[in-house]
Amino acid sequence: MAEGTKDDPWVLKTAPGSSEYTMYRDEAADPPALVCQVGSTTLKYRLSAIDDLAGWLREQGDWVPLGAADEQKPAPDGSVEAWGRDDGNPVGGWYGLRKGYRGRFGMYLPPLLEELGLVELTHDARNNKVRARG
Repeated sequence: MAEGTKDDPWVLKTAPGSSEYTMYRDEAADPPALVCQVGSTTLKYRLSAIDDLAGWLREQGDWVPLGAADEQKPAPDGSVEAWGRDDGNPVGGWYGLRKGYRGRFGMYLPPLLEELGLVELTHDARNNKVRARG
């Protein structure tokens, strides 16, 4: 497995397997960040999202829809995407750090958690779900 650094990023695929992207930890950023490179687009999320999302999924106890959506679009209720921007989550709102590119939390974080062995993820063409591992 990759180290998750800029020099050795995680190479991931979206849940349907249709797009490849990379992610790495930038612990020197303020706040510490996960840098997600999708083609020429860079998205950044709070590094704490890994542990926070894994913990929230354990609390849910069952499958949760990903609900991926761009920042400008509403997130489906009860989805990973909705939680990633909810005022009631541990950071009090958006995990995304780059205004205009704060969405897609439900698309890019679950495959990383799967790579890290924290969750199970479905890999259907649409409407994928995630749940904490055992």
